[in-house]
Amino acid sequence: MSYLIVCSVALFASALTFFSGFGLGTLLLPAFAFIVPIEHAVALTAIVHFLNGIFKVFLVGRHADRGVVLRFGVPAIAASFAGAWVLNRLANAPPLIEYPAFGREFAVSPVKLVVGVILIAFALIEVVPKLRDLQFDRRWMPIGGLLSGFFGGLAGMQGALRSAFLARAGLTKESFIGTGAVIACLIDVTRLGVYASSTYSFAAHFDYPLLTAAVAAAFVGATLGNRWLKKTTMRGVQRIVAVMLFLVGLGLISGLL
Repeated sequence: MSYLIVCSVALFASALTFFSGFGLGTLLLPAFAFIVPIEHAVALTAIVHFLNGIFKVFLVGRHADRGVVLRFGVPAIAASFAGAWVLNRLANAPPLIEYPAFGREFAVSPVKLVVGVILIAFALIEVVPKLRDLQFDRRWMPIGGLLSGFFGGLAGMQGALRSAFLARAGLTKESFIGTGAVIACLIDVTRLGVYASSTYSFAAHFDYPLLTAAVAAAFVGATLGNRWLKKTTMRGVQRIVAVMLFLVGLGLISGLL
């Protein structure tokens, strides 16, 4: 049953996030946490995310816009460290709202509220006719990268913010997915470097067959996504991104994420 749960989530999430550019970790972490200790789940999710990112680069990396990767990705990586530093400073900040539900305690922090509102605002662009065709000129990419990296380091939602900007950068569907995959892979390399020491300490206790199965399922999901890419329009990709942004934003504002 544990293999079925994890592999099903990995396959579905990988196929879905092939287009959205984010969400694999958000969906896969609870599946792992249902089976293994949370510290193991975090590390296993990061590994699957990273390996699946490399596989996506192999599939669509050739379509990446190098200019956008540099203008957006480099500032994002740099700003993510600043966001993580601020997060450490705000670690003891009291939540705005706390409430019990489903046998658990949920809390809404100021940071997650701000990021949630930003994501929902981007999602609503898709339903407002005058804003639907809004695009960001490439000169704004460094600023988008800084904001994405900073709030990503602060709230762990870098992928959502990245997709929110790149979906309006005037890229083709192939270039949007390829560019996002390359930037995500670069950020994952940085993130895994931070996790490396803590991950190594309990790596001997990992369920490696489960990890292998999850990685394989994620690869299958990415492969299916790549096949469906030919049948998808950029407008369709933007709609998928908008729906995902709304759901993640709602999750942050409600304290569920």
